[in-house]
Amino acid sequence: MSSGSDDKSGLLGCRLQAARARAFVGREEELAVFNAALYGGGCSVLYVHGPGGIGKSALLRRFAHEAAVAGRPVSLVDGRLLEPSASEAEAEPVLRDADAVLLVDDFERIQGLEGWLRERFLPRVPMGALVVIAGRNPPDVRWQADPGWAGALEVLPLRDLPAGDAQALMDSSGVPAELREPLLAFAGGHPLALLLGAAVAVKDGGAGRRWTPNQDVVATLLDQLVGESPSAAHRRALEICAHASMTTEDLLRAALPEDAGPLFRWLRRLPFVESSSLGLFPHEVVRELLEADLRWRDPEGYAVMHDRIHAHLAERVRTASDVDVPGAVAALLYRHRDNGAPAAFHGRHDEGEFREEALREEDVGMLRRVATAAEGAASAGCAAFWAERQLEAFRLYRRTETGEPVAFSAWLRLAELDEEELTADPMVAMAWAHARATTPLRAGEHVAVSRVWALPPYRGNSPVMDVIQWRVIGNCLRAERMAWSYIEIRHPDQAWVEHLRRHYGMRDISEQPRLGDDAYSLFVHDWRAVPAQAWLERMNHRLVAEPAGGPSAATAKLAVLSQAEFAEAVRKALRQLSRLDALAASPLTRTRLIAERAGQNPATALGDLLRQAIDDLREDPRSVKFHRALSVTFLRGTPTQELAAERLGLPFTTYRRHLTAGIERVCADLWHRELYGTDAPAYRST
Repeated sequence: MSSGSDDKSGLLGCRLQAARARAFVGREEELAVFNAALYGGGCSVLYVHGPGGIGKSALLRRFAHEAAVAGRPVSLVDGRLLEPSASEAEAEPVLRDADAVLLVDDFERIQGLEGWLRERFLPRVPMGALVVIAGRNPPDVRWQADPGWAGALEVLPLRDLPAGDAQALMDSSGVPAELREPLLAFAGGHPLALLLGAAVAVKDGGAGRRWTPNQDVVATLLDQLVGESPSAAHRRALEICAHASMTTEDLLRAALPEDAGPLFRWLRRLPFVESSSLGLFPHEVVRELLEADLRWRDPEGYAVMHDRIHAHLAERVRTASDVDVPGAVAALLYRHRDNGAPAAFHGRHDEGEFREEALREEDVGMLRRVATAAEGAASAGCAAFWAERQLEAFRLYRRTETGEPVAFSAWLRLAELDEEELTADPMVAMAWAHARATTPLRAGEHVAVSRVWALPPYRGNSPVMDVIQWRVIGNCLRAERMAWSYIEIRHPDQAWVEHLRRHYGMRDISEQPRLGDDAYSLFVHDWRAVPAQAWLERMNHRLVAEPAGGPSAATAKLAVLSQAEFAEAVRKALRQLSRLDALAASPLTRTRLIAERAGQNPATALGDLLRQAIDDLREDPRSVKFHRALSVTFLRGTPTQELAAERLGLPFTTYRRHLTAGIERVCADLWHRELYGTDAPAYRST
């Protein structure tokens, strides 16, 4: 007999039990409660509840092991297999033995017996015996309303595994290091999703960090965690709940007009849907599964649903009271949390961790102290200067628990500046100079400058910075006659620069204002070129058109050029306009200008764009001479500039002046479109 024969001895059941024991991780608090009850120091009835796949059955198996080790007889009743008429016979041993332990799993399958269990069966259980009920639904409120159960019943809501236990579960499943990040991003601490995802991911060993759950995994988990919905309308309500950050009855009515009230009441009773002061939200794994399934199964239906929710939430931003603006913006932008922002940005934060207040005169001293600690005396001087002139522009942010002030923000509205204001704040002075030099304000318009002072622990990856950003975006979307907005950021990293450029359509101006020893970057948006509605529609289109978690192929590798690099690439492309192979190598083919011309060969699109830019110069009488110089030089294939001047009947120096000015106009026009999109109004020099 071979030496491996020992591996084949024993029973399969023992092997299964050992494997399950190795895979069990965490749940120390629940085990402590059970052991206290087991050894006579706790309750008589434990009620464990949580969504499907959260680990209730695994926990009951561990309870059974602990009871067996303690020498207690154990009975296990499975609600999936139990006929209601036979329920008492199955559970009867616990009525005869004060040492017995009864474990009831899948109780949601026999939920109709809850009243009988509470009123008729459990009161007959001898003291010392222990009953554990596990199901998806929380216990009926009548348990808690009955003072008799106050010390006899312990309710244990079962939630996701914490990060350390989730890592331990992947250890036991043999998940390699490169697969853990995408697995955790998908499953979080949900045990079933982790185990099923791990099995598939390990089998598909080549996926690495790019792993995402395939549709078989999605379908299997949906069956296990969600099951069948009573009707198509119920399923749509569930998909809406998964798509919105929080679902209220009015949001449900906007996206699904029929029977919003009954459907909302159905949603709130589901075991994987929780409630907060802001509305209903599903378990995170259920949310992502429903999203992935609908987006794959019915892309058009997904887009229609998203547009309805987006329109409702956008209107809420516009009409919300001032105090509700940050929350309304957070709800609107919720689905953009996977849009390529730096990983630290869209963290999950405790509801109400920070509160926002309008600044009062008596708070100005506190503003100066926080600003000094945050950025030094010079910056604190700027804060106090503007608080004296625009107190209503400031917001104060406190920790809700302690009342500690941790940050201030200001949204400065500027229609004109006096000499003192121009010299008091380098940030405002540079923003004002940029606006006047680019496209000056028209009657009734204003510029807005956002300033932030946050204590060092609350910068960067901080929920208070999220709240401040929501306030800033709300200000932009609600503003009237705002021409430009400027946001100052001290020492922004490149990931943030790229995110602000690509996703929010903002650009940093080349000069960096300084305050004390610190250099700042100013990010700018022209709201006349891309108004709030167009800005929102562009973000909305990108979200629906691109897969969650990454950009589309058309924009995945866009070149981000400085203005000088862009202008040099335009000059070179004009000289190579007749050579398609040379245009194909131009960095301009990887810019936003060309990416927005979907369906065209990039080199052909670049050539067409340059020819159109030259042709557009004819529309301005002041630029006709520039058009003629560019046309003869680049469109008609004139071999030398001397011959081009001769064909135009111009002195060579005059021709050169017209040619140079024409090239600069084309560079400026295309740069304007690169910044603001091909649909933006054409650039016109002043």
